[in-house]
Amino acid sequence: MSIFHFAFNVTDLDETRAFYGTLLGCTEGRSTQTWVDFDFFGHQLSCHLGTPMSIAATGLVGEHKVPMPHFGIVLPYEEWRDLADRLTDQGVDFVLEPQTRFPGEPGEQSTMFFMDPSGNPVEIKGLASMDGAFAK
Repeated sequence: MSIFHFAFNVTDLDETRAFYGTLLGCTEGRSTQTWVDFDFFGHQLSCHLGTPMSIAATGLVGEHKVPMPHFGIVLPYEEWRDLADRLTDQGVDFVLEPQTRFPGEPGEQSTMFFMDPSGNPVEIKGLASMDGAFAK
C-alpha cells in the first residue's frame, strides 16, 4: 500500500489542529513546535509553520473557477455526504458549496471546496463508485 504525503505551510498550529483534527476528524500524528502531521483519510499531511502558498481562482472546472493550487481527497459518496452535512452544520464558509457536477457523464462527482484557517484550499470529492476517479 502507498500513502501520499503532502507538506505545506500554515500560520498557526492551534488553528490547524482545530481544523484538521476537530472539524475534519483527522488523527494527529507526530509534531514539534513548528509542525504537525495528520492522518488525512489514510494519507499524511505535514503542516509546517510558514508562509502559505499563493492561491488564485484560475482553475476552470465546468462552470466554476476554483482555487489553484489545491489538495483534497476522493471519498465514497456516502462518506462525502456525511462530511458535507457535518461541515454545513458547523457553518463552514464554502468556496464552492457541496454539489454534484457532470451529472450522468463519465466522471460525475460530488464536490465541495473550502479554505483551512491559513487560506489553503481543500477539495473533497465524492464518487458513487471509486472506479469513476479516472473515468474518461
